[in-house]
Amino acid sequence: MDGGVNYNPRTVEEVFRDFKGRRAGMIKALTTDVEEFFQQCDPEKDNLCLYGFPNEQWEVNLPAEEVPPELPEPALGINFARDGMQDKDWLSLVAVHSDAWLLAVAFYFGARFGFDKADRKRLFTMINDLPTIFEIVTGSAKKQTKEKSSISNHSSNKSKSGSKGRGSESGKYSKQTKDEEEEVPDEEDDEEHGETLCGACGENYASDEFWICCDICEKWFHGKCVKITPARAEHIKQYKCPSCSNKRARP
Repeated sequence: MDGGVNYNPRTVEEVFRDFKGRRAGMIKALTTDVEEFFQQCDPEKDNLCLYGFPNEQWEVNLPAEEVPPELPEPALGINFARDGMQDKDWLSLVAVHSDAWLLAVAFYFGARFGFDKADRKRLFTMINDLPTIFEIVTGSAKKQTKEKSSISNHSSNKSKSGSKGRGSESGKYSKQTKDEEEEVPDEEDDEEHGETLCGACGENYASDEFWICCDICEKWFHGKCVKITPARAEHIKQYKCPSCSNKRARP
């Protein structure tokens, strides 16, 4: 296992790159490689951990033998609960522990190489701008993100209605035009939308993309992610995202 033994990032940017690489590997294990990950987490084996590496790879393995270890260790024994829980609940639990481990590793490097208050704050801000593994695995944002989006939606209602709500009865979708962009200063508009993440893919808002908001949960989505075109949106009085539609369809 070589997930950091010979690699010590020393600047905020290097630690953030290390964080993103490890995060990408763990996301891969819990999404695209989930069947392989499931098989490797055999409850009959010893305590196992999920490791993410800076090169965007992942590994299920035993914890390090040395005490203390070179890096903080991930949650121990994730394999034992595999068959005792619903698959999605088990994956969500592993995702939560993976998020905690990533933060531990990042701030371990920060402490080891003497990051001051400003550097620690900048590192956390860069990390916090990314969706968590839990958010990606479950497809839903944490309460803090929901509240932040809701506050942003209400506090900038005029700006959003000017740039996003034209031609819609609900004011919940947009494709910006040059005239509308002129109504709001570019810098203010970028700052407003830069904090908005797609509820489906987790990527940021882009001014040249069609964007629609769910009237139920108030999450924003790229039109392409939820298969809604501008033409189709014209005829939608109240848009419900796939998640909210499924919830309402259940008995």
